[in-house]
Amino acid sequence: MQIDLRTVSITPLRQTFDHVAKRLGGDKPASRYQEGTLDVQAKTNYHYRPTWDPAHKIFDETRTAIKMKDWYAFKDPRQFYYGSWTQARARLQETAEGDIEFVESRGLASNLSAAVRKLALELYVPLRHVEWGANMNNSAICAYGFGTAITAPAQFQGMDRLGSAQYLSRLGLLLGGPDDLATAKNAWLNAPAWQELRRYVEDTFVLSDWFELYVAQNLALDGLMFPLLFKRVDDHLTSQAGPTVSMLTRFQADWFADASKWVDATIKTAAAESAENKAQLEAWTKSWAARAAEALQPVVAMALGDAAAGAMDEAMTQFKARCAKAGLSV
Repeated sequence: MQIDLRTVSITPLRQTFDHVAKRLGGDKPASRYQEGTLDVQAKTNYHYRPTWDPAHKIFDETRTAIKMKDWYAFKDPRQFYYGSWTQARARLQETAEGDIEFVESRGLASNLSAAVRKLALELYVPLRHVEWGANMNNSAICAYGFGTAITAPAQFQGMDRLGSAQYLSRLGLLLGGPDDLATAKNAWLNAPAWQELRRYVEDTFVLSDWFELYVAQNLALDGLMFPLLFKRVDDHLTSQAGPTVSMLTRFQADWFADASKWVDATIKTAAAESAENKAQLEAWTKSWAARAAEALQPVVAMALGDAAAGAMDEAMTQFKARCAKAGLSV
């Protein structure tokens, strides 16, 4: 019996979906990011308006003061769809797990001074409540936002913050124990140093404009909190006791550098759309950044003491420069 093998080239009938081809200007091969993002938002065939908000459709462009001719003008520079996001986060997680395992196996936590251990527990463990709030807020942006180009990465952002909260919990368990998680919760609820930040987080929960929520959470609060607590304060702790605590918060530092690419691109696109958008974004940013700085001041002072004011000024200068690159004058 003779078997002949030959190569057969099969030409696909089309390169991508019709709605994606319309965006690309013809039937061209599309990336998975494009196919998983472009024109996925539901726009028609709604059975009824939500009974809890009959003034709007279930998915409605008018839920925000920001106006866009095309809500798919937003692009994620990281090209995240579910597959690429999980792969990227798996790499971050692998690094974080390696750092934690190294600290545990070498007994580095036990070598920390009592003062540094106490400060790390008091400063970082209550932040898991801030991270949980960020998870809630980005989930709300996904729920009420319009256009998969912004709602999908918002949901990824929300899940990232849940992971961050879990790593902060592990820091508490590694440097202390279960009682320290309860102590941190009590501090979040009652300690004077945390109350302005807690008020900030809780006030964002009731914002009705989802793009204002985006500014308040992802630009203003994150834009000041991460450089201050996971860079400036981290450098201070490293100078006092070596890189042990820094290794336990490496996930947050690396994540912020990555997430900022998406936030900056989103703000820049919205601001460039119209003068009205730019003015609205600037007003929101000024208001929420001022509140964020006020809320973070006593928390930073816990670690830096008299140097906190200088650190806040430096962080605000860097934040304004970041906003300027995105097209905002704050």
